[in-house]
Amino acid sequence: MGLAVKIQDLRKSFGGFEALKGVNFEVDEAEIFGLIGPNGAGKTTTLRILGTLIRPTSGQAEVFGHDVVKDANAVRVILSYLPEDAGAYQYLNGEEYLRFMAGFYAHEKTALEEMVQAGRDISGLGDRLRDRVNDYSRGMKRRLLIARALMIKPKLTILDEPTSGLDVIQAYHVRGMIKDYAKRMGVTMLVSSHNMLEVEYLCDRVALINEGVIIAEGTPTQIKTRYNAVNLEQAFMEATQLG
Repeated sequence: MGLAVKIQDLRKSFGGFEALKGVNFEVDEAEIFGLIGPNGAGKTTTLRILGTLIRPTSGQAEVFGHDVVKDANAVRVILSYLPEDAGAYQYLNGEEYLRFMAGFYAHEKTALEEMVQAGRDISGLGDRLRDRVNDYSRGMKRRLLIARALMIKPKLTILDEPTSGLDVIQAYHVRGMIKDYAKRMGVTMLVSSHNMLEVEYLCDRVALINEGVIIAEGTPTQIKTRYNAVNLEQAFMEATQLG
């Protein structure tokens, strides 16, 4: 197993505001890695740089050995990025949406059908895929969007706040589909969230980020042990001396 993501001294400024202040971490191939912290900590900025949506001010970020600035096109081919505020085409049904999105990636009919079938299976929406997206609940839309992100079988999947705005039951189902797919297919995932209990359930390793700086990294158990905490929320409070 090699490295999926390598970030070194990553910095990003927006005008006079320094959003990232020298971020460093690595993600191993075939693991689920969580980047967790409060809103405004620098999670989404880091993910957008990895997704080649914005450029860093300085430092380096690589995805499977490809520099996100110098080799941006190569990075885009091998990753799938689902932002927190992603939407689907409201007047297509779920099946049509999956087929439309698959058309951007599959160059043969057989490959397209396989991709759409994978999307059906991952979403778990069954017959509801025949309904318009506009009639879906928020949880159903999120399941459809995650299926779209995963059906192309990316080498790296980036999920930004995958259960944001969902109720307990919807979030439970979405977490289950993410973890099941990752373990079954052996894919690499980078998940960001401010919900630390959720990430504790999903992730093999995590990095705690606050005010643009990584303050702790390791398995959930390692971090909890280091701060004598019962969960990652308490560990974060101790690490930032807010507890």
